[in-house]
Amino acid sequence: MAVRHRLIEATPQAVWDVLADGDLYVEWVVGPSDSTPDAGHWPEVGATIAYEVRLGPLRLSNESVVRYKVDGRLLEIEAKAGRLGTARISVELRPWGEQCLVIVDEHPLRGPGGLLHNTAVEALIQVRHRAMLARLAHLCESRAGGSRRPGHSEGAGSVSYRPGAGHA
Repeated sequence: MAVRHRLIEATPQAVWDVLADGDLYVEWVVGPSDSTPDAGHWPEVGATIAYEVRLGPLRLSNESVVRYKVDGRLLEIEAKAGRLGTARISVELRPWGEQCLVIVDEHPLRGPGGLLHNTAVEALIQVRHRAMLARLAHLCESRAGGSRRPGHSEGAGSVSYRPGAGHA
């Protein structure tokens, strides 16, 4: 199970506003080259976003479905990856002073993706989550503008892994 966290210099509401905007999905999720809100009203339960993943000349059409949400706090989606199966991705927001601690938790649900899940795949997911959280932080912090705490430099709110340091 891949779990990663990052402290974002924006309020939980500012982060939720980004997560709740289906048009911004492709801006913070790593993998899709294009996305379109498809069915329902994102992020209502059952709403979907269709997206395309390009791997060289190969183009894969996939979708993400909202399975559970708590407004302003939790978004759980099922990412469908065709023949590879599906994965559950949970994005939890926790107030952390004036900032937001974002915790991403992903694990396979169905299909061969679960059978292929091992430490090497886990490491790749961790790299993907690090990039995804960096994109989300940049998007939220740049949109929050004046709601960021003064005196903090770029990246100061990041939680990074160092050998011997606690991490999720």
